[in-house]
Amino acid sequence: MFDVPRRVRAGSAALLVLAVVIILTAMADSTMQPLPATAPDDRFSAGRALVHLKEFAAEPRPVGSRAGDRARDYLAGRLRAAGLEVEIQRSVGSRSAAGLATFGQVDNIVGRLRGTASTGTVLIAAHYDSAAMGPGASDDGAAVAAMLETVRALRGGPGLRNDIVLLMSDGEEDGVLGAEAFVREHPLGRTGGVLLNWEARGVSGPSLMFETSADNARLVETFAGAVPAPRGHSAMVELYRLLPNNTDFTPLTKAGFTGMNFAYIQGSSLYHTAGDSIANLDPGSLQHHGGNMLALARALGGTDLRTLASDHDATYFRALGTMITYSDRLVWPLAVLAVVAVAGLALAARVRRLLSLPRLIAATASAVVPPAVSAALAQGLWELLVSWRPAYDLMGGLLHRPRPYQAAIAVLCALAVLGWYLALRRRLGPAALAVGALAWFAGLGVLCAQAAPGASFLFALPALTGALGWLAAVLLRTPARARTVVAMFGPVTAAMLGPVTAAMLLPSLAGDVFDGMGLALGGASASVLALSGLIAVPIAELFLPDPATRPKRAVVLAVPLTALLLASVLVAIGLVADDFDADRPRRTHLAYVMDAATRTAHWVSADADPARWTERYVSGHDASALPPGYARGTLRTGPAPAIAAEGPRADVLARSGDTLELHVTAGKGARSVTLRLDRPITRATASAGRFGSVSVPVTGTRAGTWPAEIRFRGIPARGVRITLRIPEQDRIRLTVIAETDGLTAVPGFVPRPPGLVAATREDGDLTAVTRGYTLTGDF
Repeated sequence: MFDVPRRVRAGSAALLVLAVVIILTAMADSTMQPLPATAPDDRFSAGRALVHLKEFAAEPRPVGSRAGDRARDYLAGRLRAAGLEVEIQRSVGSRSAAGLATFGQVDNIVGRLRGTASTGTVLIAAHYDSAAMGPGASDDGAAVAAMLETVRALRGGPGLRNDIVLLMSDGEEDGVLGAEAFVREHPLGRTGGVLLNWEARGVSGPSLMFETSADNARLVETFAGAVPAPRGHSAMVELYRLLPNNTDFTPLTKAGFTGMNFAYIQGSSLYHTAGDSIANLDPGSLQHHGGNMLALARALGGTDLRTLASDHDATYFRALGTMITYSDRLVWPLAVLAVVAVAGLALAARVRRLLSLPRLIAATASAVVPPAVSAALAQGLWELLVSWRPAYDLMGGLLHRPRPYQAAIAVLCALAVLGWYLALRRRLGPAALAVGALAWFAGLGVLCAQAAPGASFLFALPALTGALGWLAAVLLRTPARARTVVAMFGPVTAAMLGPVTAAMLLPSLAGDVFDGMGLALGGASASVLALSGLIAVPIAELFLPDPATRPKRAVVLAVPLTALLLASVLVAIGLVADDFDADRPRRTHLAYVMDAATRTAHWVSADADPARWTERYVSGHDASALPPGYARGTLRTGPAPAIAAEGPRADVLARSGDTLELHVTAGKGARSVTLRLDRPITRATASAGRFGSVSVPVTGTRAGTWPAEIRFRGIPARGVRITLRIPEQDRIRLTVIAETDGLTAVPGFVPRPPGLVAATREDGDLTAVTRGYTLTGDF
C-alpha cells in the first residue's frame, strides 16, 4: 500500500508529523497564565483571589470544625461587603450508601446578586469545607476564592440581567451533605436554573469541563463561545456518567438545575492530603478556573436563560487548539459513514488484490489482541510496582512523579501493537491488518453512538479519515520508478489522515485517564494508547522489507528485547525519581482507639508495609482486643496509653417493633460520631433540634465490618436523636465511636516527620473513643 521510493525518509517524516501533532495538542491543552493583583479591574486575577485563599484555606476545615466556622464567617463577610444578600442556611444534610447513612450539620453560605430583569437563576457553586487530612487549597478553596474575585469583577461592571446566586456549600467531602440540604430545604434550591459547579482533583492542570446535565447543546455552545480557554471534551461527560463518583453537581442537577461541572485534575497525588496546600497550588489553574467562571457568569447573566433549553446533547472536543462542536444528531451519520468508508476501502483493496476476505476477517478479529495485551501489561506493571514499593498501594495509583512509569506503559503498548503487526504481516498482509484496525475503530464508533454518543467521535472520526486516506493512497499507487512528488509522498500523506486524527484525540484522552485514575487503573489508558497505535502502525511498513521476505531471527528478537529493555530502564528511572521526600511525601495511616468502659487503648493502622514512624506505634495484627465493631478490614495494632475522655453515649428513648430511637452524644471536643450495628438497617433518621430532621432509606450492608453504619458529622454538643429501622431482632450489638480530629491529645504521640503525610482513609488521624451496648428485647 506504500508503493513509494525513499521509504525510510517518508516513514521518518510520518513519525515526525505524528510527534508534532501530539506535542502541539498537549501544548494547546495547557492552562492559563496567572494575572497579578495589578491586573485591570474588569479581568479575573489569580493574584487577587490568592489574597482571599490565604485567609481561609491555610488549615483543614472539615464540616463541623472551628476552622470551618472561621472560613464561613470570612466568606459570608466578604460577600456582604460586596453588596450581596447573604444567608447562612443551617440544616442537616444526608446521604445513603450500601449499609451506610451519613448525616451532618451543615452551614451553607448563600449569596444573591439580583438581576435587572431576571429570566432565571445562574447558580455558581463550590464547597468551602475540606477533607480532614488537609487544607484543601485546591479542593475546593481555589473555586471559592475564585467566586469572591468573580463577584468583585461583576460588581464593578454593568448590572446583569439575571440573578446570580453563589452557593458555598458545606459538608461536600462527607457525601455532598450541604448541596443535598440546599435542594431539599432552600427555596432557591427548588426553583432550578443554570448551574456552574467547580471542583478539583489535584493541584494543577487546566480547568476541564468534564460533566454536564442532559440535553446540553445550548450550554456547550455558550461554553465554547464565552470562555477564553475552553478545555475538555464530551467523552469525559460520557465517562463520568458511568462512574460512581459524585460532586455537588449530582444533587443539584437531580433537583432540576441544568449546568456544567469543572475541575482540574493534575497533581492528583496530593488530593485530599496535607499537600493540597496554597504552596502547591498552580496559580495558572486558579486563573483558568476563575477566568472561565467570570466569562460564563457574564454570558449567562446577560442572556435569556429560557433560550438555553435544548432537546439533545452536543459533541465537543479540541483539535490543535480549536474547539469543535456539533449536534448529537450527527453522531449516527458520522458513525455509519465511517463504516461505509471502511467497507469501501476493503472493497478497493480487494479489487487491487491487496487483501482477501478471509485474511481481512482474521486481521479484524486479531486486532483485539494489542489493546487487551497492553491493558494486561499495564496492570501487571502496577502489581510489580506495588510489590517492590508497597507504599504505592495507599496512594491508589496517584503517584507524585508518574511520568517515567507512564512512558514505560507507552513503550509496552508499542511493543504489543508492533509485535501483533510483525507476527501477522507475512501471513495476513499489511493491507488486511490496516483495514482490520480501522474496522475496530468504525465498530467502536457505532457502539458509542448507541451507548455513549458523546464519545463516538474518538473512534468514528479516525475511522472515517483513515479509511478515506487509505482509499486515496490506494488510488494514488503509481509505479515506484515514477519520481514525482505524488509518487513519493502522495500515498503516505493521504494515509496519514487517520493517524493524525487519532493523534489529536486519543493520546490526550489517555493522559486525562492517567491523571484522573492513576496507575492503579493504568490498563484503561494503555488500551487507549494501543488503539492509537493500531491505526498508526502501518507506518512501520515503510521501514520493513517486503512482507514475503522472512525476517532474520536476530531482527525478530531485537524488537521485543529493545522495548523490554527500554521499559525496564524507564521503570528504574521512575523508582529513583518517584522516591518520597518532604515535598512529595509517603502516605501512612494511623488512628487511636480507646474503649471508654474498660479504658483500654490501641493504636491501629491499615498500612500493609508501615513506615518506620508508624512501626513505633503498631507491631502486630491482633485486632481481637479492639472494641467490637470497630475494625474495618485488616489492621495492625499496638498498645496505647489511655486518655481522659468521657466518651460517647447512646441512650434508648424508645423501641417499637422494628424501630429503635436513640439519643446520641459524642462527648466534649468530639466533632463526629459513628454508630455500628451487627444487624442491617433499612432506614435511618437524624434529628438535630432547630437544625431539622432528615430520613434516608438504607439498603445493602457494609463490607469488611459490621453490616450497618450511621455517621453524624459536626454533631452538636447536646447530641442528636437517631431513629433506626431494623428488621425485628431480639438482640442487637451497638458500638458508638466518638471521633476527634488529630492525635496530639494522646500522651507520647510524636508528630509525623517530614516525608510522611496522613493517608486518605476516613478513619485516619482520628482519636476515637468507643462505647459498646448490647440491646435485648426487654430493655
